[in-house]
Amino acid sequence: MEPPVFSFDNLQVRNPDGNDADTEGFKHSVDGIFQKVDKLERRVNEVEQFYLNISKKQQSGSSKGGGNSIVKDKDKERHVPSIRKQQQDASKREAAAAKRMQELMRQLGTTLRQIAQHKWAWPFMQPVDVKGLGLHDYYEVIDKPMDLSTIKNQIESNDGTGYKNVREICVDARLVFKNAMKYNDEKSDVHVMARTLLGKFEEKWLQLLPKVTEEEKKEEKTRKWRLNWICSLLRRLQWLVI
Repeated sequence: MEPPVFSFDNLQVRNPDGNDADTEGFKHSVDGIFQKVDKLERRVNEVEQFYLNISKKQQSGSSKGGGNSIVKDKDKERHVPSIRKQQQDASKREAAAAKRMQELMRQLGTTLRQIAQHKWAWPFMQPVDVKGLGLHDYYEVIDKPMDLSTIKNQIESNDGTGYKNVREICVDARLVFKNAMKYNDEKSDVHVMARTLLGKFEEKWLQLLPKVTEEEKKEEKTRKWRLNWICSLLRRLQWLVI
């Protein structure tokens, strides 16, 4: 049986091993907060522009006794560059983090390409042909089928449904081989092939893991910085409308 044509070459990636469901839930919550903050930022810009326009009008048509109001408006005007600078800093941090994560995903994609070229990789290239092979109990044993072509498609996905970070790829890559080991007897060829390739994958993952851990620490620091910035933005907005 000839292996199907398949390649991980030129992967185009987009953007903890603990409880993945909890981790994903937290990330979705944070993403929701950031979306609301983006809307708030636009409102802040509108408020800032409103007060700047008032300040200009008051300065041009100021009368005796209006000095305190003008001073306050000038103070508000000085806040505008500060807020905009924080927005720029946040964008730069996020862009840099996304670029680093893409590089980690690319490196893991290279590992999967190497595994896909192994002579024992062919049973894991495409989804298991459950019907053709007569594996009537397959879905009773295997909760989440996985294969290398599905991983490749997820990495290259541009519709927002693909992988968000390198650990998600790692989880699915392990699943490919663990499924085969779970369903097939340990003395069978497929089980031995899966165990061998899983071992090779784990060796490569351990080499990449320090970089992944370092990036996660940076990501956590960026998340904390972003949340602090949200609080600062809210305080500034409150100050502007007083």
